[in-house]
Amino acid sequence: MLFLIALLAACDSQSNEEKEIEKIAIDLKITRFDKKFATVNSGNLQALKSEYPYLFPERFTDSMWIAKASDTIQQELNEEVGKAFIDFSAEEDGIYALFQHTKYYFPSFEIPHVITITSEVDYRNKVLLTPDYLFISLDTYLGKEHPFYIGLQEYLKKNFEKNQILPDIANEIAEVYVPQPESKTFLAHMLYYGKILYLKDRLLPDVSEYDKIGYTQDELDWAIANEEEVWRYFVEREVIFDTDTDLYSRFLYPAPFSKFYLELDAESPARLGQFIGWQMIKQYMDKNDVSIQEMLTTNSETIFNKANYKPKK
Repeated sequence: MLFLIALLAACDSQSNEEKEIEKIAIDLKITRFDKKFATVNSGNLQALKSEYPYLFPERFTDSMWIAKASDTIQQELNEEVGKAFIDFSAEEDGIYALFQHTKYYFPSFEIPHVITITSEVDYRNKVLLTPDYLFISLDTYLGKEHPFYIGLQEYLKKNFEKNQILPDIANEIAEVYVPQPESKTFLAHMLYYGKILYLKDRLLPDVSEYDKIGYTQDELDWAIANEEEVWRYFVEREVIFDTDTDLYSRFLYPAPFSKFYLELDAESPARLGQFIGWQMIKQYMDKNDVSIQEMLTTNSETIFNKANYKPKK
């Protein structure tokens, strides 16, 4: 009964919080620069350069910009992005709500000018946040089966979907507020990513967990079903406080799968260290009366001790 009362109180608190967030007014400006550049020619180039000088580095001459605009690959990019994003209203609504949540938790957050671009499929910079601007490369969200992505590895392509735009933006925002790991231990880096994912929970309450971590539903199901076994592996191999940076590429960074060096490797999703860090932060926040800001600045060993993390069975 006490658990039920606590659960209902938490749900009511979250509901009230969301009502307050909905009241926050955001001055959101979104510019479809991808559409503007698709129409560039020698007659309107100077006007476009004057309006968006930060998108036209001075090292490139006007003739180079005209040549780029006339290039068949660029024209194909323009056409495919134009077809995929005829209407951007759903994304705009999602970005508006995301910025509302960010402003609620971080009142000093300045709303950036959102600018959509093409980037010749620069998948390492799908979203870029600066103090004044948020750039979204729409040609990296055309769907994992798009011909532009032929030759790229499947673990990369699976997140070239529209539903990854908001998680990618939230990730950029979270990286602003989550301090870098205070040590080289595997634990500190697990909890760094755990903090980022926990912030994404708060900033994107209506987005699925698998989208927030960039998994498929099957990958998330595997992580949940094997959480106890993964944690046991970390404990028994004594890697939690290890400072071997090889652990980052094995369990924290994007890859086809996590590397236990066991037969199950090919079945497992990558970044299981991030997943465990996420669950640990959730348990820490559930068991301790601390604000998000306090959690963000709390060191990894304190969180580890106070979370008293127990994998779900």
